[in-house]
Amino acid sequence: IEELYRRGVRNFVVESLPIQGTKDCNFLMVKSPLKALQDLAAYHRSQLDIPVIGITGSNGKTTVKEWLYQLLSPDFNVCRSPRSYNSQVGVPLSVWLINPHNDLAIIEAGISQSGEMAKLERIVKPTIGVMTNLGAAHQENFMSYGIKCAEKMQLFKDCKTLVLNSKDATILQCAETLPERVKRVSLQVRQVEKDNDHATIWFEHEGQIGQYTIPFIDDASIENSITCFSTALTVFTGDIRVLCERMSRLEQVAMRLEVKDGKNGCTLINDSYNSDVQSLDKLRSEERFSRNAET
Repeated sequence: IEELYRRGVRNFVVESLPIQGTKDCNFLMVKSPLKALQDLAAYHRSQLDIPVIGITGSNGKTTVKEWLYQLLSPDFNVCRSPRSYNSQVGVPLSVWLINPHNDLAIIEAGISQSGEMAKLERIVKPTIGVMTNLGAAHQENFMSYGIKCAEKMQLFKDCKTLVLNSKDATILQCAETLPERVKRVSLQVRQVEKDNDHATIWFEHEGQIGQYTIPFIDDASIENSITCFSTALTVFTGDIRVLCERMSRLEQVAMRLEVKDGKNGCTLINDSYNSDVQSLDKLRSEERFSRNAET
């Protein structure tokens, strides 16, 4: 409080009053400032009647969110979570940014232990749910992958539409517990072909066969692109060829796996915004493919 006071803040939500340094300040005392923040954001969300895409999963949440923004912002006034604001504090702060002028919101939600997703679900209340994947992140706090998956699935209990990887048996089994009214997006990937600096994905959607290209070749980006394309189809009403063209112009997400030239011929990988060791899989995949191509 003292530091914030020096920076000009005069209004605080607190559990107990400070002893000193509080001249001309206002204090709102509550049992839990975090719950008060979440309650306020949940009320704010209840006043909004727009489609909300809620994204969760072990990896790829921020990339999928940012790519969806790139794909949909030409047609919608989109509000999205800042950076990786997906925690118990980050989610309510993200939802608070949604305003009546927005046509669409994209909010990511992350958990690290049981009991957290129910708190986030009532804040986000997504109409479209997206499950990126299920990996080892935070597995130490869950007895099994199934238990962690079931926790994440709570975000989708009132969704109208759900996007997920039907090839993951655990995800598919957990999705079966959701109400029948939750519709699943049907996108069949027929073929994936990698070239020197891009990948082409052939797909079938509602009887229509097509393809799109992305400027990435690693498996993580290909998987994220399929998730994004499937999700975009749930709200995009224009010619699907326009969406395919936009896929070819997807840009790398800043602050994640930034590759820089170091001294003495070294390469510096800056992924300090993420503590998940699996996040390096993407770079290893790119390097292996590059070495094979050169060979």
